[in-house]
Amino acid sequence: MFPADTLLAYLAATLLVVIAPGPDNLLAISRGLSQGPLAGALSSLGAGLGIMAHTLAATLGLALVLQTSPLAFLAVKVLGAAYLLWLGYKAIVARDLVTFVPAQQQPLRRVFMTGLLSNLLNPKPGLFVVAFIPQFTHPDRGAVSLQMLGYGAIFAVLTAFIFALLAGFASRLSAWLGRRPRVIDGVNVGAGLAFMAAGLSVLALGRRPGA
Repeated sequence: MFPADTLLAYLAATLLVVIAPGPDNLLAISRGLSQGPLAGALSSLGAGLGIMAHTLAATLGLALVLQTSPLAFLAVKVLGAAYLLWLGYKAIVARDLVTFVPAQQQPLRRVFMTGLLSNLLNPKPGLFVVAFIPQFTHPDRGAVSLQMLGYGAIFAVLTAFIFALLAGFASRLSAWLGRRPRVIDGVNVGAGLAFMAAGLSVLALGRRPGA
């Protein structure tokens, strides 16, 4: 179904997308820093499942509804932006996105759900999937819907795996950061500002992929 040259081109492009700084990998790294590799991996898994959900939506045509319905797109955009802005505000005010105080650390279930919702409520990944994955499909290779799901699954797995690796590496810095509370405050503020910037960019998002 996937010719070798097409698959290699897709993998190269996907890797560049996954490692580019964004709210999802920033969230996974933050969880790795404050709560260890397992929390980072669960946040990463949530992001990967979010990518798969966006792929399913695109395959079923739901993403096209967001492209053609201004009201539906506005609702999703405002909801996603509000969630990212809230994450940013909370990180700046509560300073608990990266924390080494056990009472302030989040349950693993919440870590997973935050990773999932951060991706799921952001319309950017959905529009990206609509614009990106179909370029690698071709009717001669079988059902386009199955190709979409296959490419989406690869995207989701790479996202979860690479984010988990980044979180694992970040966890090695926890001992160093634990002795430097001012640095931790700076990391929280920086992460919070990044989330708020991502939320504002979502508000400015147009309905066309890449707009």
